Amino acid sequence: MTGKEKYLYHQIHPLKLLTDFGAGLGSLYPLWQHDLLVALSIMLVPPPVASFLVMRYAELEPYKQSAFGRYLARFMSHGMEVVRLAGMVIMALGAWHHSIGLIVGGLGLILFGWLRGKIIRRPPE
Repeated sequence: MTGKEKYLYHQIHPLKLLTDFGAGLGSLYPLWQHDLLVALSIMLVPPPVASFLVMRYAELEPYKQSAFGRYLARFMSHGMEVVRLAGMVIMALGAWHHSIGLIVGGLGLILFGWLRGKIIRRPPE
């Protein structure tokens, strides 16, 4: 498996998904309390560590061969990764400014980044 493939398929490994979800959600409370150092530590340290470990040690071929892996190969572009990141930034701003609406909106943007292929259908290539 190439490095590019490892980068793509590591995103759907359960350890990576759980780490990203936990870091994103876990950083919201310290942001709400304006504890920026703790929030950034939670938000920015575990995800790259999990990425490194998963890409280095996990067997990703089963994820590539899965239905989710085929979906990812077709619909997860760098642009959609940016959309997901923008969603997290909006959630973080929402927590900082005590805006439940921004938090929910950011979550919606993250979900759109993951589900765009199911929401907006395009003809097979």
